[in-house]
Amino acid sequence: MAEEERHPALTPVSGFLRAWSGRDASAFAAVCDPGLHYEDPLTVAPLRGPAELGDHATRLWEAFPDVTVEAVGEPTAGARAVAVPCRVEGTHGAALAGLPATGRRVAVHGVFWIEPAGDGRLLRVRAFFDLYDAGVQLGLLPSRGGLGERALLVLRGFGLRVRERS
Repeated sequence: MAEEERHPALTPVSGFLRAWSGRDASAFAAVCDPGLHYEDPLTVAPLRGPAELGDHATRLWEAFPDVTVEAVGEPTAGARAVAVPCRVEGTHGAALAGLPATGRRVAVHGVFWIEPAGDGRLLRVRAFFDLYDAGVQLGLLPSRGGLGERALLVLRGFGLRVRERS
């Protein structure tokens, strides 16, 4: 049985995920409300409407030409929202936000938190994923737990604490 048949209310969600991997910026208009409010760790400010989301996706597709976004578990539907676990994977093949292409492959897990409009189309979407982990995979940030990460935290103003021995 298809996901849409088991969860009829999730049809726009399935279409939303397909739009991310489909490389057609206009595909978001069919599943998103015109008043869409979208945020993810790469957006500076919330995006408004399917067209702005399509522009955002186009920049991702240009930088990661082989990117795929897929559900990696059962969506969890509540009274007013749906949480969709997902995986984003692709090769950084072109510049993105001033960062030159690394040629490295990135795979990060995340969650889309989706609130539908009255007609079922997506009204509010927030994407959560580990941007630090993506930076490590791209070779832009030091791996966790090492001297490089500690040095970065010092530069950010978090400082280092000397552990006292008891």
